[in-house]
Amino acid sequence: MSMESGNDLNAVMLTSGASGRVNALLSERAWRSLLTLINAVLLILLLPFTGRRAPAVTPPVSPEKSGKEERKGRGLQAVRVPTTIVPWKCASVEVAARRALAVRRVTQESNADGQTAREYAMYVTSRGDTLFTQMWTPISVKVRGLVIILHGLNEHSGRYSDFAKQLNVNGYKVYGMDWIGHGGSDGLHAYVHSLDYAVMDLKSFISKVLAENPGLPCFCFGHSTGAAIILKTVLDPKIETRIAGVVVTSPAVGVQPSHPILKVVAPICSILLPTYQFSAANKQGAVVSRDPEALRIKYSDPLVYTGSIRVRTGYEILRIADYLQQNLEKLTVPFLVLHGSADSVTEPEASMKLYTEASSADKSIKLFPGLLHDLLFEPEREEIMQGIFEWLNNRVQD
Repeated sequence: MSMESGNDLNAVMLTSGASGRVNALLSERAWRSLLTLINAVLLILLLPFTGRRAPAVTPPVSPEKSGKEERKGRGLQAVRVPTTIVPWKCASVEVAARRALAVRRVTQESNADGQTAREYAMYVTSRGDTLFTQMWTPISVKVRGLVIILHGLNEHSGRYSDFAKQLNVNGYKVYGMDWIGHGGSDGLHAYVHSLDYAVMDLKSFISKVLAENPGLPCFCFGHSTGAAIILKTVLDPKIETRIAGVVVTSPAVGVQPSHPILKVVAPICSILLPTYQFSAANKQGAVVSRDPEALRIKYSDPLVYTGSIRVRTGYEILRIADYLQQNLEKLTVPFLVLHGSADSVTEPEASMKLYTEASSADKSIKLFPGLLHDLLFEPEREEIMQGIFEWLNNRVQD
């Protein structure tokens, strides 16, 4: 076991957009939004007594035949939006637009630098949802290991393309998966009906990746909520034995609402109004990077969600964080956790608790004084990535 800390770094505070809205809900505007939400809930509760029935709405369904033809012809699958969580007709159009953009970015960079082959594939879950996945394969370097990347809330796997290419240089074949409601995958943008869906999808995806690459050690890298999904996934003994190690940055192990009452009302509101957005949080996002160019790129990316957090999504993040807090001692997989001490989105103290309570014999933590939430997009990203490569390389036999 090892425990490290980084050098002191000066922080320059910049405002951001979508991240960290779980903690920005009790301003004056937030209270007004909460009152609006309560009124809406009361209206819903009164609907059974109005004596009128709401007309049935038949959601759009993609023809199965055309979906099969598309899969065979171009490697794409028909856009399918789960009707239980996306009741709007425009949602299918929005998903198709996101998916087309994700596909275009991969194809435009399929072999741009001559060092990495970048490809994409559609992965259908057991629920029938179509997820966008992609792969970075080194061209001139021998593959000695696998890394599966899971992005954080509101972003997508393509944001980690530079990181994936550097992993290629170090001999790792990299896979990325856009989890439900993100990037080029099915679902209302940034809406997560259940993070258990993402956990199930990751388990299946890991099995698929391992089946395609027998004999190679497999690692997982996750950021923020993606890190929480990975940690819950490897708590399954059947998965833990198949994973060589886990690297997590700013994991959502500690994410608390700004007032205890929100924990009381969140479960109820998440059922009654799951996709409702807290508009009061729009301009009160937490700081995530000290690099202004990194922030500009992030929040001008159409595949990055910059709207207000949805009620159900926020509740699911609180729920998975609580689950992990209660089960940290069950974690036995080798892991490296990295966190910035000035992170205001997820709690650095919770990462320390993860390191302290986990039963893993091989575990390391590195805290970076003054760094913020998006560690791989901070000015010190090269130093951080180098530390990750060294940790991985020490656990792979050449």
